[in-house]
Amino acid sequence: MMEHEIMNQITGFVFPNEIHVHWTVMIVMYPYITGLVAGAFIVSSLYHLFGKESLKPIARFALVSSLVFLVFAPMPLLLHLGIPERAFNIMITPSGTSAMAGFGIVYLTYMIIVVIEVWFSLRADIVKRALESKGVKRFFYRALALFDLSLDDRTNALDHKVVKFFAALGIPVACFLHGYVGFLFGSIKANPWWSTPLMFIIFLLSAIVSGIAVLIFLFFVISWVRRVTVDRDVIKTLAGFLWGFMIIDVTLEIMEVLSVAYEQTEAWQTIEILIRDKLFVTYVVIQLLLCSLVPFLFLGVNSVLRLRAKMSNFLVFSSSVLLLIQVLAMRWNVVIGGQLMSKSFRGYTSYTPGIWEKEGLILAFVIFTVPFLLLRMVDGIVPLFPPDSALGRWTLEHRT
Repeated sequence: MMEHEIMNQITGFVFPNEIHVHWTVMIVMYPYITGLVAGAFIVSSLYHLFGKESLKPIARFALVSSLVFLVFAPMPLLLHLGIPERAFNIMITPSGTSAMAGFGIVYLTYMIIVVIEVWFSLRADIVKRALESKGVKRFFYRALALFDLSLDDRTNALDHKVVKFFAALGIPVACFLHGYVGFLFGSIKANPWWSTPLMFIIFLLSAIVSGIAVLIFLFFVISWVRRVTVDRDVIKTLAGFLWGFMIIDVTLEIMEVLSVAYEQTEAWQTIEILIRDKLFVTYVVIQLLLCSLVPFLFLGVNSVLRLRAKMSNFLVFSSSVLLLIQVLAMRWNVVIGGQLMSKSFRGYTSYTPGIWEKEGLILAFVIFTVPFLLLRMVDGIVPLFPPDSALGRWTLEHRT
């Protein structure tokens, strides 16, 4: 970048190491994808652990979605690193005093938990496929079943107990997995836009919101593509949870800013200009007004009033899309916004994301969409919807 272009993006006085924004799009995508992991896992646990029967048609899909997003969660971090292969040092040389090393421990623990839970959840269907298949496919499914084709009431009951146990074990680990990102930002005392004890909770709640929203979005899309009637009980339950978690999440986000404004510390004048100028569109317009207020009204109307199915589906689907954008905007405003403000409290820098760069928008879009393609592949191997659901019946009919 030419010298005059660099100077044009600076307002006031900033330190030399603050001219460029170092944590860019990939660092925005990392906590966003990780949030989908935690949110989807909690939805699956609502059925497996807490017995929310209305979520049965989507519980297995939510669990596998959590695993798929978990596999791709570190990808943005690895692309951001100059020497990505050194990331494995976190696993082989753990440190109890390093927050980043703590991520490696939590991530590996959570991966093991989710893989075990997914396997036991799908084991009965894998065994059935092994018994029905021949040749190479039979060997493939036998290998997936670990060459144990026993299937009766006793093994089914044992599978259910194991799934329930790991669902209970996975909830606190899922909270740690995503909450630690908020902990990292909240622990940086030198940046008043980040330094708040609420950052841990805000990141966690927004993760649950985005996880529920993406499941609603996918459930609608899959139902429409397969031309199956959307299960109203599933959507109604998810919409209720989405509305509740969204209210708590947005309230905490607003209260966090209002508390800083009320304190009127020396940092508030800088934060006020940051919100009013640099982040006005992404924070005030997109995150708060368009993608928080509108879904709040839509989901509130859907919960309070008796609406026709088409209108209700429109409100819930629109809210899920807007809330996915809202959480992404929140990640952007935290990660990028915190770097636009100089620690001198006397200046700002600017940032415009690239398109085709290593950390550009195109690659970020590809990373975000690949997990959805992987979900489709998994559904082709093992059905992700129970046979007594509309989507499960559709899959069974078209395969037979």
